[in-house]
Amino acid sequence: MGESNLGECVERLIAKVIVELAKQYQVSAIAVPKIEDMREIVQSEIKAKAEAKIPGYEEGQKKYAKQYRINIHNWSYARLIENMTTQASKLGIAIVEVKQPVRGSPTEKARDLAIAFYNKKNKT
Repeated sequence: MGESNLGECVERLIAKVIVELAKQYQVSAIAVPKIEDMREIVQSEIKAKAEAKIPGYEEGQKKYAKQYRINIHNWSYARLIENMTTQASKLGIAIVEVKQPVRGSPTEKARDLAIAFYNKKNKT
């Protein structure tokens, strides 16, 4: 396996573990965040970090942002969901995308995602 396939391999492994946990807990569906405008959100966060690190020096901010983008790990959320869907469908487990708020702690986001899933499930 080359480095170019490493992201895909990691996504398959993560999907496998998530689906195995769902099977272990005998769930009928897995709620995942429906992420919209993620690229713009990440770019805004990087820009804000650069401005905070290097206030008033636009060229330095651009260099910092470029280096930051290089250093952060990029992966395909869509491919992860696709892998989860493929593996979960074999077990009769549905994957349901639910809108999640951008703001809040991870715990608050998880709580809100579960509540949104519950509400969506009860409407149908």
